Amino acid sequence: MNKIIYADYDEEGVYVYQAFKPKIVAVAVELNKFGKGFGVDRISWIKPSLGWMLRRSKYATKHRMEAIARIKLSHTSWLEILNQSIPTHFDEKRYSNENEWQSALKNSDVIHQWDPERSLKGERLDRQAIQIGLRGDALKKYKDEYVTGVEDITELAKSIGFSAKKHQPFPSNIPTEQEYLINKNLKFILGY
Repeated sequence: MNKIIYADYDEEGVYVYQAFKPKIVAVAVELNKFGKGFGVDRISWIKPSLGWMLRRSKYATKHRMEAIARIKLSHTSWLEILNQSIPTHFDEKRYSNENEWQSALKNSDVIHQWDPERSLKGERLDRQAIQIGLRGDALKKYKDEYVTGVEDITELAKSIGFSAKKHQPFPSNIPTEQEYLINKNLKFILGY
């Protein structure tokens, strides 16, 4: 299965998604960055795939995932995050042995893993979607510096879920995702 980053992006940056309790998203939208309720004491996962986020949150109905934030990061910040990333599973092309990988994983504030990509209906696609885990200093930097915008797309998520369940046409305002091109070195880092 192909590992390809698909994302909604423009000249200014790339969008990622996170699901939270509604109050956390409401504060983030008001501040245009994360504030009260956003914890920096544990790992926080960001995902550029809307389909994957919708399935994970059960279309914004899962407990503690009742609100979905669409977060904008500059290209520079996004690439900085990706370049620091360590895989959650041993990659023999990148590491000479499991001890070397375990050490890198333990000491990194950014990790990634690949999961089956999902359509807006929740069906498996023939490619994988990346999710990035942030912790420690990287998560603090994400919260305080990297985020350039936050919007609440909970109603859109619920509308997509309703359309999928009822086999009706999807709303017209769904973000368009396309392959996010990266260089050869970053492909190696991410295990392409």
